[in-house]
Amino acid sequence: MVELSRAELHVSVSDPVATSMNFLNEIAGRYPDAISLAAGRPYDGFYSTEDVQRYFASYVDHLRDGGLSEEQVRRLLLQYGRTNGQLGSLIATMLEKDEGIMVAPESVMVTAGCQEAMIIALRALCPGPGDVVLAAEPCYVGLTGAARILGVDVVPVPESPAGLGPETVAEVARAVRAAGKRPRALYLVPNFSNPSGVSLPVATRRRLLDVAAEQDLLLLEDDPYGLFGLDDEPRPTLKSLDTEGRVLYLGSFAKSCFPGARVGFLVADQTVVDAEGRRTLLAEEMSAVKSMLTVNTSPISQAVIGGVLVESGCSLRAANRDKVEFYRDNLRTLLAALERHFPRSPSGEDAVRWNVPRGGFFAVVALPFEADEKLLEISAEQFGVLWTPMRFFYSDGGANALRLSCSYLKAEQIAEGVHRLSRLVAAAA
Repeated sequence: MVELSRAELHVSVSDPVATSMNFLNEIAGRYPDAISLAAGRPYDGFYSTEDVQRYFASYVDHLRDGGLSEEQVRRLLLQYGRTNGQLGSLIATMLEKDEGIMVAPESVMVTAGCQEAMIIALRALCPGPGDVVLAAEPCYVGLTGAARILGVDVVPVPESPAGLGPETVAEVARAVRAAGKRPRALYLVPNFSNPSGVSLPVATRRRLLDVAAEQDLLLLEDDPYGLFGLDDEPRPTLKSLDTEGRVLYLGSFAKSCFPGARVGFLVADQTVVDAEGRRTLLAEEMSAVKSMLTVNTSPISQAVIGGVLVESGCSLRAANRDKVEFYRDNLRTLLAALERHFPRSPSGEDAVRWNVPRGGFFAVVALPFEADEKLLEISAEQFGVLWTPMRFFYSDGGANALRLSCSYLKAEQIAEGVHRLSRLVAAAA
């Protein structure tokens, strides 16, 4: 039998981040009774197979009401479809209602999850070996993993406790150019970032757009958590503030609808000009990349998401009211449990510290010792609680911190999980 050398396979096969995440999954499998404050997935209780059937039927009715014949409906749902998908009009309406983003349906590409949107954007925007992407660090592993597969270098832009600093972005961009490379785009999650939980103030968002123009950067705005703030304070997306076409907007229906549908989207309304002066939309140009990845996004999955949009009047905010309240309660429970089990000292020099996100699924806890895979295994085996080492999200750093997620559990499980974590910390200190 043929044997292949692992050293001769692509570097993405042995990517340390992917290997670390696989380790986390393996630990969860070996200790199924451990409370997982590691999983960032949505709460299972929101989903049922009956809902899938209902939403699919709602979308079919929507197509029929739009004048399509039975033959046309059957072909649209059961055949290969348009590369960029069939939900462009519904998504464009949703973006206008929920986010104040005004885009043409033709600028929307429906993708097989937001992960595919990242790969398509990186591949289209970084054609040469000197093209690099900047990314707020700590950074979501999906972006760094996608870049590794494509051979695109990611240059970290370190966050402060207040989030990404526009002047830091400018400084890093200048350093990249001085090194003979081209900083093509900046990836960031402005609302309740994964993993840090940080959300950028509006003034910072506006300044970031100015810096993008000064440094000739595009912005890859990923917004999976924007619905889930602790309050109803408006948090305008970068895309809604953008007046120069600097922002490509990445969206996902995983947290707001069904993770299993694997439907995301990419808004790329920038104009592309060819050598003959012909103008097209960037989303249309990117369709060539998508056609070689997945041909098209499953029309059946699109129909399920389409049904959610139809029934909600194209408003995910309206469709997610119950989920918003659930995740708000969970985050409050997590932060209250941290206060209870790790009381702050009057001096402020606490051995255990954590940030206080204003929404989303995550918080970061800093410890007085290293939070590595070895400690995680002890945590699972002896204390029955899982968490994610923050170093998974850094190119070099995060050794003494961990990420806690509050999305997948009920409130009482979160409280017990933090209690178990406090016992681990007391034993390890």
